[in-house]
Amino acid sequence: MTIQWYGHSCFKISTKPEGRGSGEDAVIFTDPYNKEIGLRPPQGRADVVTVSHDHFDHNNKEALKGEAAILDLPGEYSIKGVSIKGVNSFHDKKEGAEKGLNTIFVFESEGIRFCHLGDLAHALDKKQLEEINGVDILAIPVGGRFSLNGKEAKAVVDQVEPKIVLPMHYKIRGSKFQGEDEKSFCKEIGICPREKTPKLILKKKDLEDEKLQVFLMEALNS
Repeated sequence: MTIQWYGHSCFKISTKPEGRGSGEDAVIFTDPYNKEIGLRPPQGRADVVTVSHDHFDHNNKEALKGEAAILDLPGEYSIKGVSIKGVNSFHDKKEGAEKGLNTIFVFESEGIRFCHLGDLAHALDKKQLEEINGVDILAIPVGGRFSLNGKEAKAVVDQVEPKIVLPMHYKIRGSKFQGEDEKSFCKEIGICPREKTPKLILKKKDLEDEKLQVFLMEALNS
């Protein structure tokens, strides 16, 4: 599984599901944004595009090429050999009364479970934790404003207990996002690396270490 970050909440996940033979990878994009955020929108072929909520900085599915399946609602899906689950949550701390709903997406391929929390703004309840159970890689907002801040994100990491954490949705160079940068989260969790990673290439065996790892990714479009 190969993971790249375009900044904000947009990741490109390329995976070759078990039993699919030697064909093209299945390509997933999460929460593609438009140029109003200050970054160049993501580009490329997509088989799946997930949209956690319908805001301009998360829903620019038109930027991507191909006949992609657009997933923007809770449910269970199987596309190109990848198992995908959408889990209902909220974009605020008042059960959606202020900012509406948010869909968490969990992708399973190559024996790896990748969870993208979208613009989650609250701690997870028992039912949500059961639905996303067994997360290996957790993409989590840490910049506050309309989603989790650094302290809240650390608490959710403690709930989920992933092997790898990928902070997202925070202030980076070029972005007009008005929230915080990653420093508050890094202070809370205490294990952020000094160097940023341009690309993660992972296999199931790479996740056998019991020790939590945090990767700060280099944004492709910053």
